[in-house]
Amino acid sequence: MKILCVVRNYAPHAGEMQAPVPAEPTFFLKPDSALNPKQLPLFYPDFTHDLQHEAEVVVRIDRLGKCIEPGFAHKYYNSVALGIDFTARDLQRQAKAAGLPWLVSKGFDGSAVLSPFVSLEELGRPIDNLDFTLSRNGQTVQQGNTSQMIFSVDTLIAHISRYMTLRTGDLIFTGTPAGVGPVQIGDRLEGTLCGRPVLSLDIK
Repeated sequence: MKILCVVRNYAPHAGEMQAPVPAEPTFFLKPDSALNPKQLPLFYPDFTHDLQHEAEVVVRIDRLGKCIEPGFAHKYYNSVALGIDFTARDLQRQAKAAGLPWLVSKGFDGSAVLSPFVSLEELGRPIDNLDFTLSRNGQTVQQGNTSQMIFSVDTLIAHISRYMTLRTGDLIFTGTPAGVGPVQIGDRLEGTLCGRPVLSLDIK
């Protein structure tokens, strides 16, 4: 099972990171040990002083595929979840400044939080019109809609499958909207998908 994470897929987020909008989809991978599907408390890692949240819609691949055409990509999923891609931002900045890979800033244990999956049929919404929010201690800090993505889900699937085979159970974190920011010990994060509360996580 692969965890694939798309970079800067919302223009406002690229702006807040002072980074250019990619000309084509760009992604990185997290190890499967990063996954937290039960929303267990995340213990603030001792190797960072700037742990930040990034809320994203997550798509689960339902069948094997390689070099998938965009027009057929919709056949490879039927459910979505809300995820949080946690980032040790200080480690990421240090690695970028040195021209080094920044896997450790994204791939540490528990850095990929995942809500239960909900079928698109149950949500009653198409993949390109899903609202989602993330709140921190009761205050909304991120909100977006998949219609705002630079590269649609089907485009992402087609692009990624050019380079690597997509297998049943692979997860695609489709990018985060603006509003990423730090969390602290004692914070509670809660997320909604199309108005449904689906995620709750404590930072300890």
